[in-house]
Amino acid sequence: MTNEKLSSSLEDYLEVIYNYIDKNEKVRAIDISRELSVSRASVTEALKKLADKKLINYGRYDMISMTEYGRTKAIEVIEKHNTLQYFFEEIMGLDSNEAAQTACKIEHIISENVFDRFTDLRNFHQNHPEYTEAFKKHYRDK
Repeated sequence: MTNEKLSSSLEDYLEVIYNYIDKNEKVRAIDISRELSVSRASVTEALKKLADKKLINYGRYDMISMTEYGRTKAIEVIEKHNTLQYFFEEIMGLDSNEAAQTACKIEHIISENVFDRFTDLRNFHQNHPEYTEAFKKHYRDK
């Protein structure tokens, strides 16, 4: 097992695989290809890399499954995305689509320190609606 940083592309693959398995309990290379709008060759290359990093179990004609380590890494990526999307949508007032796209771009480059602060802000926002409503009114009235 390795704890090296994954590329943005591999994080995207891992997220898609996790989401498919979570919803359908199975995922095929063609599903990933369609979801990410990439070629089958690109998917095969990414799957091999993820398998080499012990994040997934993958054989050329087998169904794809995740290792426990892969699930943990995928959940970290998804949590990062969800926290950032919450910030952009609920705090900054962006529409859902723009918030999701922005979160997807930033989730791959944000430092742990900055992400921890986003997490703290999200938690404060959720636990103190009396402050956040005043902030939204002030911020959105500009």
